[in-house]
Amino acid sequence: MQKFVFMLFVSAVAIGSLARPACAILQFQKEFVKLYVNDKDGAQKSEGSDKEASFAELVTGKKTRCFTCHQGKKRKNHNAYGQQLAKLLDKKKDKKDTKKIVEALEIVGKMHTNAKDKKSPTYADLIKAGKFPGGPLEEVKKEPKADADKKGA
Repeated sequence: MQKFVFMLFVSAVAIGSLARPACAILQFQKEFVKLYVNDKDGAQKSEGSDKEASFAELVTGKKTRCFTCHQGKKRKNHNAYGQQLAKLLDKKKDKKDTKKIVEALEIVGKMHTNAKDKKSPTYADLIKAGKFPGGPLEEVKKEPKADADKKGA
């Protein structure tokens, strides 16, 4: 009986260690929402327009929030916005460093979506327009090309 209980315990630990979280780093997402979606009191910055409300729903919705930085089904794939954030943040070291997360979000927000075109919108411009910073939702749901994101998450 003791062997059975021990094997059951070992199996549970092994299976539990294989499980991945369904979303990216929750702290990163929370700071993004605080910076771009909610005001200092936690209420939505939106004046109630449908476009802004739907953007708030998308970046906070369980099925869509990860697409703010990620692309496709695998959370190791970053979209263009997420790739820039991944250069500045380490998911293990920085997940509790609120100040560093906000600084990285602000730095990347000021970057142009096309680094070669200074007239292209910044990531913050897209966000303020109620658009996903990494591209349209339909596009970021698609799996990236094989060489698009070698960094991982």
